[in-house]
Amino acid sequence: MPKVQTILFFLIIFQLNCANGKSTTETTNEQSMPQDSTPNSELIEETPPIEVGAERLDTYLPKLENKRVGLVVNQSSRLYGTQGPHLVDTLLAAGVQVTKIFALEHGFRGEADAGATITDGVDDKSGLPIVSLYGQSKEPGAADLADVDLIVFDIQDVGVRFFTYISHLHYILQGAAKHDTPVMILDRPNPNGHYIDGPILDPAFQSFVGMHPVPVVHGMTIGEYGQMINGRGWLDDGLRAELTVIPCANYSHGRRYALPIKPSPNLPNERSILLYPSLCFFEGTIVSIGRGTDQQFQIYGHPLLSMGSYIFTPKPGPGSTDPKLNGKSCVGFSLVGQSPELIRSQGRINLNHLLRAYAQLKDHAFFDRPDFFDLLAGSSQLRQQIESGMSEKDIRAGWAEGLVDFLQAREPYLLYP
Repeated sequence: MPKVQTILFFLIIFQLNCANGKSTTETTNEQSMPQDSTPNSELIEETPPIEVGAERLDTYLPKLENKRVGLVVNQSSRLYGTQGPHLVDTLLAAGVQVTKIFALEHGFRGEADAGATITDGVDDKSGLPIVSLYGQSKEPGAADLADVDLIVFDIQDVGVRFFTYISHLHYILQGAAKHDTPVMILDRPNPNGHYIDGPILDPAFQSFVGMHPVPVVHGMTIGEYGQMINGRGWLDDGLRAELTVIPCANYSHGRRYALPIKPSPNLPNERSILLYPSLCFFEGTIVSIGRGTDQQFQIYGHPLLSMGSYIFTPKPGPGSTDPKLNGKSCVGFSLVGQSPELIRSQGRINLNHLLRAYAQLKDHAFFDRPDFFDLLAGSSQLRQQIESGMSEKDIRAGWAEGLVDFLQAREPYLLYP
């Protein structure tokens, strides 16, 4: 691979130019994230800066020599932040033989609605074929892997059980194990990695929004999580994939990390990502969490909610073509005034939002999608506890034993302090 040293040199120069406020790379289809009015330099409280796995080229490029590589990537798969090159472009420039791109939920560009079918296609810029893993099949098959010697997975996760990229990872590892194809994960930090919380999933409620017996907030990076999937025998028939993780440098679970690029259309900033574990339960109810606005997962409300003073009207838009309560004036609460620092400091799922809304709307078929709510919660227990009038304190007490067991179970797979 004669271009490796040259591409490393130019990427280093690029990184230095970015640090000086300059950019040498044109970007397209960006989904950069607003940083909640806090300068990025203040978000990183420690030095040296975090280096994501994809940026550690000298570590993994030699492992790609003479390999036909299939990439699992999306809009988040960039090096050095929003102005950096995409992994596809980086590897092609380095002379890596990339044969195809695998696309997950939301698509290669990260613009599709949640749950929208992703179709096969061709990347306009590189000319590479795009194979959907969120259409007819979620698991790569023999034909998909016929021209792939190694799968490289580089996707930004948010550390929450019902955020589906870890479910995608499960099926990718499973398909790879079935067809003797190694997998390399280029790890990225977990923005919710500073705590674990929530009920453990009951295997009877396994679905694509919850595949493994872990809490809602598991506190692991996607590389660590991949090792746990592989090591705990969660793949079919106890299969194990040949897995390599390229870890982040200078990262720890307690270190704050504000994503430079939004990981999906409806998580637009750091605040929404931190509130996501608490507010996503509303997706199984009649309450809107702001899809169809520009404050998704930072507000919630319903036309019949009598408390709260914030008013919003969901309307179709990018990433939400038909939002819940489309065109209806909703009354509720805005959490936009809560700083990311405050939300992080709580280090727990906040059930008060859910309990407060239920108390007001329980006579209006609050759980209009009870089966989906149970899949998000990992069992029917949380819904039944809310319907019985149980307090947050008592609900949380029932999680304690499972969380202790999970902490012990995940320990062998951790890569960071």
